[in-house]
Amino acid sequence: MHSLDDARAACAAAADLGVTVRLVSAPAGAAHGGALWFRELVARAAAEWPSAAPTAVLDCSDRAGDAQGALAAGIGVILFTGPAPVAAKLADIAGRTGATVLTGPLPALDLRGVRDPVAACRDYLAKWSPGQTSAG
Repeated sequence: MHSLDDARAACAAAADLGVTVRLVSAPAGAAHGGALWFRELVARAAAEWPSAAPTAVLDCSDRAGDAQGALAAGIGVILFTGPAPVAAKLADIAGRTGATVLTGPLPALDLRGVRDPVAACRDYLAKWSPGQTSAG
């Protein structure tokens, strides 16, 4: 997701389908929007569509400093694609606060340029089995 509108579209579609959704930031989202912006965006979408029960993943790319900042800001799940030894250190830090560090690519729908984002999210989410699905 690139914006609050993307998060809203994903949550609206998930609520329509009666599923939960995982919101994934744009690639290197931590460097572009920042952890606090991302946290607020997810909180707003969650408040508007609580039945979608959105969880969120902030993509920190290979930037360890952004990953540490995201964890310090209370982001619960981050994606880190840097070296494995650094990922292990970040996972240790995350474990102390109950956060999670993911290291692999995540499937996600990119809504950039999509004319009807809610419909696109609904189609995308409908392909997944019931329960936690990914969009963003």
